[in-house]
Amino acid sequence: MAFLPITIEDVKARGWDEVDFVFVTGDSYVDHPAFGTAIISRVLEDEGFRVAILAQPDWRNDKDFLQFGKPRLGFFVNSGNIDSMVAHYTVNKKHRSEDAYTAGGRAGKRPDRAVTVYSNIIRKLFPDSVIIIGGLEASLRRFAHYDYWKDEVMPSVLFDSKADFLTYGMGENQTREIAHALNEGRSLEDIKGICYKVLTKDYTPQPAVDLPSFERVKESMKDYAIAARKELEQNDAFSSRRCIQRHGDSILICNPPMPPLTTEELDKVYALPYERTYHPSYEALGGVPGIEEVEFSITHNRGCFGACNFCALAFHQGRTVTVRSHESVIKEAEDFKNYKNFKGYISDVGGPTANFRRPSCQKQLEHGVCKNKRCLAPTPCKNLDVDHSDYLELLRKLRALPHVKKVFIRSGVRFDYLMEDRDKEFFKELVEHHVSGQLRTAPEHCSNIVLDKMGKPHIEVYKKFCDEFYRITRRVGKEQYVVPYLMSSHPGCSVKEAVELAVFLKKEKIRPDQVQDFYPTPGTISTAMFYTGLDPYTLEEVYVAKSDKEKRIQRALMQYYRPENKALIIEGLKMAGRTDLIGNTANCLVKGTPPPIKKKPELTKGKNKAKKPQNRGKRR
Repeated sequence: MAFLPITIEDVKARGWDEVDFVFVTGDSYVDHPAFGTAIISRVLEDEGFRVAILAQPDWRNDKDFLQFGKPRLGFFVNSGNIDSMVAHYTVNKKHRSEDAYTAGGRAGKRPDRAVTVYSNIIRKLFPDSVIIIGGLEASLRRFAHYDYWKDEVMPSVLFDSKADFLTYGMGENQTREIAHALNEGRSLEDIKGICYKVLTKDYTPQPAVDLPSFERVKESMKDYAIAARKELEQNDAFSSRRCIQRHGDSILICNPPMPPLTTEELDKVYALPYERTYHPSYEALGGVPGIEEVEFSITHNRGCFGACNFCALAFHQGRTVTVRSHESVIKEAEDFKNYKNFKGYISDVGGPTANFRRPSCQKQLEHGVCKNKRCLAPTPCKNLDVDHSDYLELLRKLRALPHVKKVFIRSGVRFDYLMEDRDKEFFKELVEHHVSGQLRTAPEHCSNIVLDKMGKPHIEVYKKFCDEFYRITRRVGKEQYVVPYLMSSHPGCSVKEAVELAVFLKKEKIRPDQVQDFYPTPGTISTAMFYTGLDPYTLEEVYVAKSDKEKRIQRALMQYYRPENKALIIEGLKMAGRTDLIGNTANCLVKGTPPPIKKKPELTKGKNKAKKPQNRGKRR
């Protein structure tokens, strides 16, 4: 095994006179299957192509981009594992001080909107080279989209980047087909899972879903909401059609999704010769922090039928769950003993949702997922197929490996799906063997109004889950805790609902150390709600907290117990008409003297009229 070339010297050392593809990425180079760049570049290598990695090139001059010369077939470009704007900015649009995907944790090693910046530089330097953009940043921006950081609707990133093609989704099979088509001089335009653009005058009409144009979604909130819903509807590999969206004198064409990888295909991807760590050139800088949590983790599945409105997974990976074979997962775990850093602890056996190991129902494999209907929320579908037995068997096999001390599950466990399983064996073994002190789950809120807009189950399910978790924990004699992920300011959440959450947290004796404001990222239904104030499924109005002051109040209420939040909490309680929660009784959120209750005006005897206030001769 060896890292792929990252310098021209590395290329020459391999005896290559040129490369077929240059892979440009906004991350430091980490050759691990938890990193998209590693997977796609290894897939290209496995198909027989010569690939060089250009990691975090200096975009302020052309030197880095010129070092490999013009590749024979083209450039692949991504921003890294996450959107470059999310990597750079907090939800308050303040610069982050660290970047986990950069050597030494240094911030500022990639530009804002990295895909666009890199691609434009390549287009300037190599005007006739083929440029394919992909990864999360490109995938979620494939259509006209609301950009939170500019606070405006932007066109498909395919136009701003000047790239030729965009791959969306996980990308392995698109990449294979693209590479071979370029090598053989064939057209790419019928490949699934890609987008491209044509001039309107050159467009040949074909069966397609015609989305509201860029100009329309930029001008009309209603059209934006409709487009957001249609885009997600057409993201199922079994039932979706080609989509088109007009942008001025051009048309964006989005082909139907590439089918998810089969078990055999997933096994092949994860068997590629990854080094499972960062490039040794980063050692002097202290390595890449992002590897620490995943170095000895195992991804066993893809896709998520949970389909939370604020999550990008449904739009990127899709809702159909596919899995690796037991043999593939066990082989990866067995190989861990060959790495000096492995101490016997597998940090995670998961994926988008750890305990999904099958499609939600058999209907999905033939007809695709149901449009505009969720498998789990607000209540589970009657066709839901719940079974943890295969996942449990896999975990037992991993625990039995002689060099493995512990197998943890740190990916999100979908607690509502778990509670639907009548066989409690998995729940018992999860608590007894696979929790490292804390099990993180994502109830997100307690208000049904907010949870319905999130696409999450109602809070009663979470409470039942916690009761069962602690019952089993006591029985096995452990001290373990459920740690909830919670979110403030999601569309639908006013200060009234934020107070409801604070009361719930106090009653349940939950004191969250960290809380998260809703972060509007491209491509999600929740972001469409945030921008338009409309629910894309009903077109009904949705309350949206947008002022910095209200967002601070909602965050403070989630940490009601902190003295520094007292002023904001009191202000929020007054806004919500809940001054009864200010005082010294046990149910109060904050100590203090509540404002006096205003008495209703007295009524004149025998008449339904209020008395006029007496004028005592004082000026107001």
